[in-house]
Amino acid sequence: MKLAVIGDPVEHSRSPGLHRAFLRDAEIDGSYVAIRVPGGNAIAVIRRMRLDGYTGCNITYPLKEEALRACDKLTDEAQHAEAVNTVFFGPEIVGHNTDGIGARSALETLLDEPIALKRIGVLGYGATARAIMAHFSECDAYVFVWGRDDAKVQAACERYDAQPFPYESPPEIVISTLPPHVRFEPPMLDALMRADIVMDANYGERATLRRQLEREIVPGDAMLEAQAHASFDFWLAHIDGVAPETPV
Repeated sequence: MKLAVIGDPVEHSRSPGLHRAFLRDAEIDGSYVAIRVPGGNAIAVIRRMRLDGYTGCNITYPLKEEALRACDKLTDEAQHAEAVNTVFFGPEIVGHNTDGIGARSALETLLDEPIALKRIGVLGYGATARAIMAHFSECDAYVFVWGRDDAKVQAACERYDAQPFPYESPPEIVISTLPPHVRFEPPMLDALMRADIVMDANYGERATLRRQLEREIVPGDAMLEAQAHASFDFWLAHIDGVAPETPV
């Protein structure tokens, strides 16, 4: 299996180490590399990767929306999120999204129970946020959205059966998909301090929310690991002789 992650930046990515471990555990001869691809280049690079014999690739910021247009087929998860973070190169280029399942798996492991009927706030309305909102809504969680653009918040609420973030009665669980170093105004700071669980989708040096809030934050490592495993399983499910193909 010839695999990669593309995005900009990618130097910080843990994906190569995770997937190389998955390959070893599965006793599969393969490789996984990180390739820096600036925005505006995803379509050409993805199509070239197919010609170069890649089995699949992961997509990270800022290419998840751009990658949609490189795919011949999209799974329901990619369509609902309007973003792709996993590509399989077969007779067709298939785009998938595992960010939602990654966030749910990480959160349910932490809670030791399903997210159904939980009140969960999502900060942001970008590619990762949309994948989380789409998946969580399907899992019967109550989803709330926060962002600085009211029109985009309203659009996300309508698409994902969510509601605007309620400052007066903030959700018990909050997941931030915002870039590092975002600064919050007092109402949101107060809401984040009152939440039982705050998860930052960033990890490593990019997980800066802890310093701003000065409270316990769940970093994005568990979410990354879960979505990476879901991506690896997706690739295996499409390779004859390794795993049975599953409907997408």
